[in-house]
Amino acid sequence: MTAEQQVWVPEACTLPTVDQPLRLAEFDELFATALRDQRRLSPTVLRWRLDPAAEPVARDLTARESSCCAFFTFTFTTSGEGEQEAVNLDIQVPPAQVAVLDALAGRAVAGMAT
Repeated sequence: MTAEQQVWVPEACTLPTVDQPLRLAEFDELFATALRDQRRLSPTVLRWRLDPAAEPVARDLTARESSCCAFFTFTFTTSGEGEQEAVNLDIQVPPAQVAVLDALAGRAVAGMAT
């Protein structure tokens, strides 16, 4: 496992090690196909603006992530109308997990859809 993956996947995560690269690939796919914007709302909260068509995939992915990394809180809201409509996904972590959120934010920016 790379150093970046070790920050991204903390000891608190219960996802089996063999499944972790697959989960990372799922997030990378979401970033590449649906992530339109990312904003840091606070040190412990990150907001992604997603293509509305990706909401079912994002909900499934975040539900599975919550089951193995219980420190994440994922909240979905919608904003805008018509072509400006977007799904906002807020990701919140406790202060002790800010490094994980930082790593997730970096990975998202690197893979963001254009």
